[in-house]
Order: sequence, then C-alpha cells, then structure tokens
Amino acid sequence: MPHSAASLGIFQPEKGTGQELLEGEWTDEDKVYETAAVKLLSRRNPTLFPGPMIVWGWNEEARHKAELSLQLVKEVPGMNIIPMPDYRPIYPKIDPEAVINPCHPNLTVLHNKIQVCVLIGVHCHFANITLKMIRANTNCYTQAWCAYDGHEDALLSIRDLDSAKLIKMTETIKRVRQSMTPWAETPEGKEELEEIAAMKAQNKAEEKESAVLFKGELHEGIPDSE
Repeated sequence: MPHSAASLGIFQPEKGTGQELLEGEWTDEDKVYETAAVKLLSRRNPTLFPGPMIVWGWNEEARHKAELSLQLVKEVPGMNIIPMPDYRPIYPKIDPEAVINPCHPNLTVLHNKIQVCVLIGVHCHFANITLKMIRANTNCYTQAWCAYDGHEDALLSIRDLDSAKLIKMTETIKRVRQSMTPWAETPEGKEELEEIAAMKAQNKAEEKESAVLFKGELHEGIPDSE
C-alpha cells in the first residue's frame, strides 16, 4: 500500500473556498468539474461505484441523490454501475461485474478494465482504503464525490456533495460532450462494449423458472466400515 496522501502533505481545501482537490492541488471548482467530465468521457470503461449511503436509500436525500446519479450516468456513453452495497468480505467468490470487491477493489477494476471510476455514497473510512488500493495497483483515474470532507487519496475529489453539485456535474458533462468524442463512441470503444455485451449475454444467469438446482450427481460419502 502507498502512503496516505495526507501523510505526504496533501489536504482537502476548506469548505466554502470555491476550490476542490485535483491531483493533489487546490483548484478552482469549475476546472475540477470540467476535468472530471473530460476523464469520464474520454477514458476506457467509465464506472460509477455507489456505496451503501446511496444504494440502500435510507432517507429521502439518499434516494434523491441516487436518482440524480442515474441521470448523470445516462449522459456518459458506455458508463457502467457496479455497486458496493456491503463492506463485509464476500466468500467464496465475488462476481466483479455485479459488485465491487470490498476487500480487493483493484481486482474489480482490473477485471473490468476500468480506467476511470467515481466513488459516491461510500463511507469515508472505507473510501480511503479503497482509493489507496486502486491507486496502488491500477491505472484507474479515481474520483471521490463525497458528502463530507472529501478524499485526498483520490486523483480528483469533490467535497460536500449535494444535489446541486450533482446537477452541476451532469450539466458540465453535457456541455463538454458537445466538443469531444466520448470513448464509447470511438471505434475501439464500440468494439469493446459489443464484446462485453456478448460476454454478459452468454454468461447470463438462467431464469428462475428454468433453473436446475442440481446439475450433477451428489458426491457419494465415505462407505461405512464393516
């Protein structure tokens, strides 16, 4: 694991200064929003990682943020959603296309070839660990959209995230998209997304009504000794 960003002298800007954290530097928030949009539109397999504070819809604000997040995802062609609904280890195997691995998030990033991700609604103490693991072991451009103080270990961090900031981010994506070709609309992006869709269709789980509970014979036990 790398050293924490805070131990290296990187801290989040103070609330209300009009600045956010971009690659370790305090930067005007409008530039940070634009950079976030460019990265989401231009890098391979953009992915939203929503955590329990949004996934579980535990109050009206969480449900509203979840709705706004879904609207934002629609503005980024090819953007995927892989939730982190629980932090407990999942054994014996995790499906990296269904949920992000809470203990080894870098494996989920690598499996899905994700080069830009957004953490939203992830509790701060766990987001810090997740961001360091992704930063240490992948080339993924990490973004943390945090409802509290933000995260120094993300390459791009937005603090005090509320509905107004989510709407602003969506509007920024719409504007930036008009002046560039998103990764998903490039020949390479289209080809990869078609391959992913074909793979998911092939591996799709059976319908409940047609599923066979036991596809093989049960293993015989040890015979009784005479």
